[in-house]
Amino acid sequence: MHNQLTHIDDKGQASMVDVSAKPLVKRTAIATGFFIAKKETLDAVMNGNLPKGEAIAVARIAGIQAAKSCGSLIPMCHPLPIEFVGVCFERNLPEKLQITATATITARTGIEMEVLTAVSIAALTLWDMTKAIDKDLRIEGITLIQKTKGSVSSSIT
Repeated sequence: MHNQLTHIDDKGQASMVDVSAKPLVKRTAIATGFFIAKKETLDAVMNGNLPKGEAIAVARIAGIQAAKSCGSLIPMCHPLPIEFVGVCFERNLPEKLQITATATITARTGIEMEVLTAVSIAALTLWDMTKAIDKDLRIEGITLIQKTKGSVSSSIT
């Protein structure tokens, strides 16, 4: 294994990082983002009264599926045997819905990309399910807020 992890091989070509020599470590990550829509749109989302159906349930499943598929979506991500993915929704303001994804794994590499992908796809799913009734939709602030590795934790603010 190289002294420094990189996605560039000895010839300067893009390559997947070899993590085979790293130990298996329990890792978790949390990401958040915001889906912004008109109050009436979020009322319909929260009440399950959209023309396309129950948006929260569909977005939750889409986020979980996206986290599990991250290795297929992002070229240099390792396919990971994810042990847990959770996606939840909390209405912060009348026009603002917070999406939070949490994932856990015991692996040789982190799970940050999976939670960021989960939040992104959950937000895009909400967009798809509400675009017919609201032309002023926005997705904002998708960010990694915490990752832990074994007993060492680092928070990102």
